[in-house]
Amino acid sequence: MRALKITGAVLAAAILVVALLLVVGIPSGFLSAAIQNRVERETGYHLTIAGATRIGLWPSLNVSLSDVTLQDPKERDGSRRITVGKLEADMTLSSAWSGRPRIKQLTITDPVIHLPLLRERTRGIAFAAKPGTTVKDRDAVTIDHVSIVNGTMVFANKRDRVRNRIDHIDADAVIGADRKITIRASGRSGDHPLKFAMTATVPAGPVAQQNVPVDLTLDAPDLLHAPLSAKADVRFNGSLVTFNGVTGKLGDGPFTGWASVDAASKPLVKVDLDFQRLNIPLSKSSDSSGSQPWSNAPIDLIGLNYVDANVTVSAADATIGDAHFAPAEVKAKLAGGVLKATVSNLGAYGGQASGELIVDGSSGSPTFAMHCDLTGVSAQPLLTSLAGFDKIKGKLQAKVATRSLGASQSAIMSNLSGTVFADFRDGSIEGINVAQMIHSLTASTLSGWQEQQDQSTGLTQLSASFQIDRGQATTRDLNLVGPLVQVTGAGTVNISAKSLSFRVEPKLVLTTQGQGRTSNPVGFGIPVVIDGPWAAPRIYPEVAGILDNPGAGYAKLREMGKGLFGPNGGLNGLLNGLGGSQTNGTGDDNGTSGGNAQSGPPGGRLGQTLGDIIRQGLSARRNMSPGPAPQPQHNAKPAPQDNRPMDNVLRHLFGQSPPN
Repeated sequence: MRALKITGAVLAAAILVVALLLVVGIPSGFLSAAIQNRVERETGYHLTIAGATRIGLWPSLNVSLSDVTLQDPKERDGSRRITVGKLEADMTLSSAWSGRPRIKQLTITDPVIHLPLLRERTRGIAFAAKPGTTVKDRDAVTIDHVSIVNGTMVFANKRDRVRNRIDHIDADAVIGADRKITIRASGRSGDHPLKFAMTATVPAGPVAQQNVPVDLTLDAPDLLHAPLSAKADVRFNGSLVTFNGVTGKLGDGPFTGWASVDAASKPLVKVDLDFQRLNIPLSKSSDSSGSQPWSNAPIDLIGLNYVDANVTVSAADATIGDAHFAPAEVKAKLAGGVLKATVSNLGAYGGQASGELIVDGSSGSPTFAMHCDLTGVSAQPLLTSLAGFDKIKGKLQAKVATRSLGASQSAIMSNLSGTVFADFRDGSIEGINVAQMIHSLTASTLSGWQEQQDQSTGLTQLSASFQIDRGQATTRDLNLVGPLVQVTGAGTVNISAKSLSFRVEPKLVLTTQGQGRTSNPVGFGIPVVIDGPWAAPRIYPEVAGILDNPGAGYAKLREMGKGLFGPNGGLNGLLNGLGGSQTNGTGDDNGTSGGNAQSGPPGGRLGQTLGDIIRQGLSARRNMSPGPAPQPQHNAKPAPQDNRPMDNVLRHLFGQSPPN
């Protein structure tokens, strides 16, 4: 608006001079000098007309100026200036003779507005009118219609070697007799198209300190997921513009609030918006498997240095990408290139989240720091929405405190340090059957996680704490406890290389008395190594030479197990009994035991029988209806042995019948 006022002042000066000298003939050199003197006297800015100045009298009075430059004489580097390829104004002769020119059409062709990007706030404002200019003088010209053709805005900081542009700006403004202004504009920021529309009713008298009702819409499909429309009362006070009583919609999400912009030197933006619904879709990575390396594409955060801001955004219901939060509130402060964003009491998937993110873009190598707490959050939808990982169900409690630096994904992950604690309760690992993987390990090494859509491993708890140093996350307390599986271990996650190196000890829990009981565990016998890319690691028993010579390695493993790991060995029989759906002669699809229960070595019969009884005990427990616990009675007989499954297992093995 200020640039438009200055342009109007330039044309007004030109037209007034023309009106005075029209009858005597106007030498172009004299006219240019007169216009330059008038503009400098009224605005304090220096005007240069390098091209021709022409006047036409038919069919209406027409004045055109070419190669025009307006700039602050105090800024010799030209960082704040306006250049115009051509200015054309059509007006009536009668208005020129009256001394109050009325411009019917003002066309500004190839204007370029140069604005500096400042790191520090200083006093002053670009293209402000000279103090002392009267309202009467500035309003002496009336403009009905303004067109801007192929305009450009250039934002630059020479020290940082930063230069951004908005190109191909075309705008059309109509000013009605009722002081209603309608503006439509379009342009491109890089490859991103922009469209803008605004209507405003300007009150009579000076605009400063008066409310101007404004309706606006903004359509930026590459920056905003949906068109934004808003209404507000706009007030101008020098360099400060305030937007009061803001109401509007972003897509289908209504919002209310207020905002202000102090455009003196480095802009200071303040925003407080409250949404009923906020939907921010995020682009998804083309690789969700984690097999691709981190990107080395530069992350440019230099723009954080050229604006200061205080922003509060709240929503009763918010969706960011695939993540859903209700309610949500984010407070962000940006000053000196440092962004600090805080969330508290964020409703996330049945739980609560809070935390803080600090991004320091003031130097050439940005730094990052984050801490957050999650309590009672449903793990699967959260991890799916944030990382595309849908393999774990259950309630999640987590504490994260990390920091890093770098100007790319790869650099950030390589420099990551901090601590992470995660604890999943009462859920399952989807697509992976740990017991079946243990069974498979008795015969061959595994490549990848052996994922099958219809498989899962129930878990009572899955927890680990990690110490992260330069992209290496190390844990010594990995612990998975399920109804019949327990895994403990330690190792390292190489975050920067997306790889694992773990040594774990899987065990089967021989009890049906409640989920997660760890009494009477049967171990695999030796540790298991998980090593390689985290999307598809190698999994194998820790036996010397097993990768170089698998046959010899597994022979040694069977020797160490004394029949426990053979094809009909005890552990395999147990696993076959537990996983009765494996129809390799150990059971049918309904889980009943097959012929191997009564044949093969003693270890096989032992394992098969254990597996059958435990599996059947679990099935019985699942089918039992809950009821009140029996009350103890004096002098009562001991409880039936059926309530002691391990005793029944032993009696069955030795051919004894349970007592009556």
